[in-house]
Amino acid sequence: MASDKSFYLTTPIYYVNDAPHIGHAYTTVAGDVLTRWHRQRGESVWYLTGTDEHGQKVLNTAQSNNVLPQQWCDKLVESSWKPVWKDLNIANDDFIRTTEKRHTERVQKFLQGLKDAGHIYAGKFEGPYCIGCEEFKLPGDLDEGKCKIHSKPVEMLSEDNWFFKLSAFRQPLLDYYKSNPGACQPESARNEVISFLEGEVRDLSISRSTFDWGIPVPWDTDQVIYVWFDALLNYATAVGLGDDPASEGGKKFAKTWPADVHLVGKDILRFHAVIWPAMLMAANVPVPKKIFAHGWLLVGGEKMSKSKLTGIAPGDITKDFGVDAFRYYFLKAIPFGSDGSFSWEDMAARYTSELANDFGNLASRLIAMIEKYCDGKIPKVAKDNDLASLLVKTVKSADDAICALDFQGGINAIMDFCKRVNGYVTEKEPWVVAKDPSRKNELDEILYNTAESLRALAVLLHPVMPEVTEKLWQSLGAASLGDIGNQRVDQVSNWGQLLAQSTVTKTDVLFPRLEEAK
Repeated sequence: MASDKSFYLTTPIYYVNDAPHIGHAYTTVAGDVLTRWHRQRGESVWYLTGTDEHGQKVLNTAQSNNVLPQQWCDKLVESSWKPVWKDLNIANDDFIRTTEKRHTERVQKFLQGLKDAGHIYAGKFEGPYCIGCEEFKLPGDLDEGKCKIHSKPVEMLSEDNWFFKLSAFRQPLLDYYKSNPGACQPESARNEVISFLEGEVRDLSISRSTFDWGIPVPWDTDQVIYVWFDALLNYATAVGLGDDPASEGGKKFAKTWPADVHLVGKDILRFHAVIWPAMLMAANVPVPKKIFAHGWLLVGGEKMSKSKLTGIAPGDITKDFGVDAFRYYFLKAIPFGSDGSFSWEDMAARYTSELANDFGNLASRLIAMIEKYCDGKIPKVAKDNDLASLLVKTVKSADDAICALDFQGGINAIMDFCKRVNGYVTEKEPWVVAKDPSRKNELDEILYNTAESLRALAVLLHPVMPEVTEKLWQSLGAASLGDIGNQRVDQVSNWGQLLAQSTVTKTDVLFPRLEEAK
């Protein structure tokens, strides 16, 4: 990758009609792990998330709470959304709100450009509309008159609107996806998009006249821009879309665009893989490199949803398991791109066996033995060739997997190495070796190899579990090597980095036992 181009990743922007649930957190944590990993590859990174604040759904929620929509949005963003991302250790570089001036002005400019180029025309829309999806529905999207996603009746709308010539981009989009298989993933998502494009693609109504909570259409201020046409532009408006190339915004856009990865939930795939790239093609702006649709988080077999009361707040889980275990569990337990079921029992079992026993226990045993047998100092550098060569393979496997958004595969590779280190300690029995003073060199070698393996594990797991690995880093006396977040993935397997005579310190247990009552 050219060093002057940032690795740019976005999450969807989330509706502010309610507080975040673990479905929202799942996407945002995945984006955070991926961007942290790319930072540790030495790349320039830009990570964007934010909120979608216009449209009928937000307006209705604000009205039902007897406040103005802007007040509702301000309150929810500051009291619910930003604090949750902070609590989950999300290291986003920017947070876009669609009510911000930087967004609304660039959207209007973009839309005017499309109209001037002949891509927009006046027409009349009549048909079914789901307020939950903020989407005009096709007959196949309905089940007995109800939206398949929200299981609620749709409204029949009849409005004079402005339309975008979406149908003109059906063939260019088909050609694009067929010649660029990586542009829409996983394969099931790409197949769905291609199948849709091979059917009838109708032009898109891009304005609404029955309410005023939205960005005014620049040439027809009695109408507001359809919420999706406004919201999809956030990925580009946040980094300077349409600004003069010589300006700060223009320079930012050149460094950032096109986005490397748009993470989306599969229910909003069509907006992102059909409407969004068509809008960009119409404006002669490069399309994103990859749209990745992950699966749904299911609770009791149903998709996470506030309306169905299956939405679990992240804090309900983190208060029992901790933030790092939350981040680890959702990316390790569910193949990214597939639907996955959350259960408290599965999370508790994985927490105990993988985090507390395999990883946390290895760290606490090692620190205790160095304190007991080596006066709390890392012994002289030693190298176990089997562990060292396995580490090289582990780094390669983890890097390949995580860069391909196979978080489960990447974390599995790292945890397999952790299991092997545990096996090494069990086989070498340092507590037995320690009883024989003539075997002091052998003891030191075992403890150094274990400590050096833990250094590597701390670095590799840092994007997934930033807090716990920082504690381990300090505990190993590794701070002299620099900040853990600055340790490079491509240098992790250089054996022998932990300095002899560094002081280890005992810290709190990395993964405390779960309360028996859990």
